[in-house]
Amino acid sequence: MMIIKLLEILIFSSLLLLSFILISNPMKVNIKANRWFGLLLFLWASYWFDEVYLLLVGTEIQISSNVIVASLQFLAPPLFFVSVCHFSVPAYKLLKDAGKLLILPAVYWLFIIVDWYFSLNLYVVQVVLILINALTFTGLSLYRIRKHQKNIQQFASSTQEINLNWLEYIIMAMVTLVVVIGVFNLVFLELPLNVFMNGVVLLVVLFITYNTLKQTEIFPEDDAGVKVVVEISEDDEEPKRQIMSDAKVEEIKAQLNILMEQKVPYLDSDLNLIKLAQLLNITSHQLSFVINKGYNENFFQFVNRYRVEKAKLMLADNDSNKLSILGVAFESGFSSKTSFNTTFKKMTEQTPSEFKKKCSGL
Repeated sequence: MMIIKLLEILIFSSLLLLSFILISNPMKVNIKANRWFGLLLFLWASYWFDEVYLLLVGTEIQISSNVIVASLQFLAPPLFFVSVCHFSVPAYKLLKDAGKLLILPAVYWLFIIVDWYFSLNLYVVQVVLILINALTFTGLSLYRIRKHQKNIQQFASSTQEINLNWLEYIIMAMVTLVVVIGVFNLVFLELPLNVFMNGVVLLVVLFITYNTLKQTEIFPEDDAGVKVVVEISEDDEEPKRQIMSDAKVEEIKAQLNILMEQKVPYLDSDLNLIKLAQLLNITSHQLSFVINKGYNENFFQFVNRYRVEKAKLMLADNDSNKLSILGVAFESGFSSKTSFNTTFKKMTEQTPSEFKKKCSGL
């Protein structure tokens, strides 16, 4: 019993502390997204307030059964979705989606008011509504993240730090928790969670803490950079408009090929669409069109094709054998061994180590 109380205090205090850090955001990264995520964690912490208050004060209190508190707690999944939207969409406008976001909460609020007023005690229906709400918004969040992972390949050559995989893992963990806790509550009614369940929740909280504190800025901080990203993302959702003639495309392709071969900008692990466009003295929009139409690739594929070819030459060169796989990755322009291995295997259907062994005849 004491272990359960200790876990509850750790969960509650960790969520409150992380909520404060994200809302105040001393890191100054992804500010709007982190503020919404911090509000989500604050609401999440309220689920453990009753138990912590009883342990510290010795008086039983049930704020979760309060109509107002329960109504606010129901907003947790929509808040998570709003946070994901800010993480994945530059210049996201909340007011555009506000009406749709409040449909399920409005139904829930109406239900609990009717249930409270007429004393119907429809606890099972309440849990089912909570499950539907959580699964709906986590599903929408997962869709947004997958869309983001596709869009960032249009302007970034290294995506590992900004692909929001950590949010995807959090979604999977939260869905599992919501389903398991929901089933637990349906089977055991309003009994408190056991040691195992609280332990799993604490692990999820620690995972969230680790990833939120090491996140980097996803989109350019300047307005011009954000505008470019928005334009590229919007173009990706619509049929490509012919913004230049085929002859002009071929002309820029020739310039681009020379630039990539002579100045090797792909060796810069932070190379993005804006930087490369500046080297060619054309707009990012024009460069994106040339790469998409002229090479039938996105920006990520285009740049990393050069990096992989550079890595293949180094791996096959006996003079480069003194370099480790990580060394080859860095020398080729990759930002990490993980991104190098993943990209290399995707483009060559073998790992760098396998390619090196094949070249050495082993």
